[in-house]
Amino acid sequence: MSCSDILNSEYLARGVKRVDFHHVSVLLKESVDNLAIKPGGVYVDCTLGGAGHSREIVRRMGAAGTLVAIDQDPAAIGHARTLLTGLPGAIHIVHDNFQNLKKIMDGLQLTKADGILFDLGVSSHQLDMAERGFSYMQDAPLDMRMNSAAPVSAREIVNEWDEASLTEIIRDYGEERWAKRIAQFIVKARGQRPLETTGQLVEVIKQAIPAGARREGPHPAKRTFQAIRIAVNNELAILEQAFRDAADLLRSGGRLCVITFHSLEDRICKQTLQDLAKKCVCPPHIPICTCNKQQEIKIIGKPIVPSDAETGDNPRARSAKLRVAEKV
Repeated sequence: MSCSDILNSEYLARGVKRVDFHHVSVLLKESVDNLAIKPGGVYVDCTLGGAGHSREIVRRMGAAGTLVAIDQDPAAIGHARTLLTGLPGAIHIVHDNFQNLKKIMDGLQLTKADGILFDLGVSSHQLDMAERGFSYMQDAPLDMRMNSAAPVSAREIVNEWDEASLTEIIRDYGEERWAKRIAQFIVKARGQRPLETTGQLVEVIKQAIPAGARREGPHPAKRTFQAIRIAVNNELAILEQAFRDAADLLRSGGRLCVITFHSLEDRICKQTLQDLAKKCVCPPHIPICTCNKQQEIKIIGKPIVPSDAETGDNPRARSAKLRVAEKV
């Protein structure tokens, strides 16, 4: 039984019908084109998801190539084994978090890569499958774990974290102006009974945000759900080191491609790549370089955004940005 079958059997036990893994790969052609794939190369898809990017990489690298495909979601792993098994090339499907990229590569006895891709954020499948608890549009148990075996879910954060901690993550990870008020309303509501579902949390958030503010901008729960999801999965804290590890693993001329979906992760990506691209970090008043810093990458072009046609077909692509760098 595959990982996806195991998950679906759990959902069936709860009376939920089977939902096959589905994910629309954003900026598919642009990202794979910018990996500059050559036959026989070694490529890493750090966020396997629905395997759309991985499948295109395999198609281009040929039978002599190697793909390492990583994901922490067991459903993604199960789906990818069905989709990628039997295709030409050496294909390694790894159930892990990309923060362990160097350890994964070492375990596979691969010292360098010719291209590494990150497609950050939550997948279409995770959003669409209500039971995962990612969506504020469907009522489901509070969960939001990308790795269903992880110890902390959204339920624990919403019901156990103190008001100050809730305020901090909603403000910092959700960039929500009503963070303090939302945290106060959550604490008050859970004092009467635990918040168990996404629907209950959405209602509390709606009560916390003034009516005038609810009428403007995106869904009133969007920013708070993003914040809790980031906290559950520790998404931002691991990014900088993961990008640095990826740059270190690239061969000279190898490409690093990163697709981001919101300003917080994009800012980390931008700043990390800019730092890796610097030739010197000495203070401006020092006439001679003493830092001995070596430029590790060069940034290729400006961020690439989806076409109007892509955002028309897939509205979730609207906020995506692709940043590309090359190892020097």
